Amino acid sequence: MATQQAPAPSGRVLDHPDTDDIRLEHVLHALSDPMRLRIVCRLAIDGGELACSVFDLPVSKSTCTHHFRVLRESGVIQQIYRGTAKMSLLRTEELERLFPGLLESVLTAAHQQEQRLSGQ
Repeated sequence: MATQQAPAPSGRVLDHPDTDDIRLEHVLHALSDPMRLRIVCRLAIDGGELACSVFDLPVSKSTCTHHFRVLRESGVIQQIYRGTAKMSLLRTEELERLFPGLLESVLTAAHQQEQRLSGQ
């Protein structure tokens, strides 16, 4: 699998799958976990880059790191170092081109589920 390497001023580089190497089953697996889905929803709402440190997840730091790695390696997000912060960004355009409507459908369903479970 070929990988893109996000440039980093700090010299640290993270591997990302090329768009052509992103597989539907990997994306669906990444989105199937509640913590990873929570990360993706937050990134979608923000619409830009967010530092990993802004996510308040009820898991350990190492588990949080694992979730971001799964999202990155599946092609759902791109990560880049900016100074000491690791910034994350949804790969919305690439995912839409590969799997039209998938991300929007998942985000809509996640929002509807959240409303349903909270009694709204």
